[in-house]
Parts: sequence; structure tokens; C-alpha cells
Amino acid sequence: MKFRNILLAAMGLTMAAGAVSTASAATPWQDHHPRRVEVNHRLNNENHRIRVERREGELSARQAHRLHKADYRIRLEERRMAMRHHGHLTRAEQHRLNRQENRLSHRID
Repeated sequence: MKFRNILLAAMGLTMAAGAVSTASAATPWQDHHPRRVEVNHRLNNENHRIRVERREGELSARQAHRLHKADYRIRLEERRMAMRHHGHLTRAEQHRLNRQENRLSHRID
């Protein structure tokens, strides 16, 4: 009886893991285009810098909130751009996003 329960549990976990991997592979965001990776890495870095500056007291809560909001808007724009091209960014879109991130970065310093 114990062996049967263990076997059923193992089969259930295997099937659940297979369903999760299949579901995630079928999403339109499965592509990890190098331009998207670079832009998203920069956005994550900016977000981290905002948190650190706020923690150290160099930014007020209001300033940090505004910077996080600007960071979020850039992230949404990146997602919208990628949706237009099936998960990819064009070179011009990458340059546009990088310029926006540069402006945000100068506001953090």
C-alpha cells in the first residue's frame, strides 16, 4: 500500500512538472532576445540603485517613488515594444529605451 501511494505521488509530481514546463514554453515571452535581456538587466540595475540610495538616505521617499514609477514606465514600454515583434526589440527600440534609462540614471546620482 505504501509503495503504491509513493508511486502515485511521484507520477503526480512528474505530470505536474511536465505541465508547468509545457505551459511556460508556450508563452509569447519564451524568447530571450539579447536586446531585451540587456534592457531588462539595466532596468533591474536602476531599480536596485534606487533602493540602495533610498536606504542610505540620499533619496527621499518621494524621490524614490517617482524614480521607481519612471523605471516601471520604461519597463512597460519595453514590454509593449516586444509584443509588437513577437518578443524581440529592434535596434532603434533598444536605443530609445537606453536613452530613457540614461536619463533616469542621471536622476539617481
